[in-house]
Amino acid sequence: MNYGEIKKYDIANGEGVRVSLFVSGCTHQCKGCFNEETWDFNYGKPFTEETEAEIIRALSPDYIQGLTLLGGEPFEKKNQRVLLPFLKKVKHTFPYKNIWCYTGYIYDQELLKESRARCECTDEMLQQIDVLVDGEFVEAQKDISLAFRGSSNQRIIDVKSSLESGEVKLWTLQKRSI
Repeated sequence: MNYGEIKKYDIANGEGVRVSLFVSGCTHQCKGCFNEETWDFNYGKPFTEETEAEIIRALSPDYIQGLTLLGGEPFEKKNQRVLLPFLKKVKHTFPYKNIWCYTGYIYDQELLKESRARCECTDEMLQQIDVLVDGEFVEAQKDISLAFRGSSNQRIIDVKSSLESGEVKLWTLQKRSI
């Protein structure tokens, strides 16, 4: 797997200050995509053990709330096979931090059922993810006022609650007292 970029202080792609990994490779190729160069599976640099170590170091400060995966498409089969062991390592190292993931696939229609997204890693990868933003970016439904998503068709899903209940549970912003 290749990746296009690592953002070590990202506040746009999930709640709080995050480390974001932009993976390469996407077969959705949404019209109006903000990251078109990552459609190419060969774009960027190889994701290596050194890359993993760099991200783990970046996740270490207490003020970093978690990791975000986007791209490209983290749920391309080729990417899932590389990301799953890495996500397990992140969860083991930082059990109190959360993992967000952006995907063009529909959670309950494509990730949980037979589809071109499903492989031997899909269920276990979903178990590592706390929040999933699902659905392709639809340029006609673009809305810059939406938090953490680009178009109104996309949902922000609480994966743990959804897996537990067997139905889609939407994520809600957690209010914190100071």
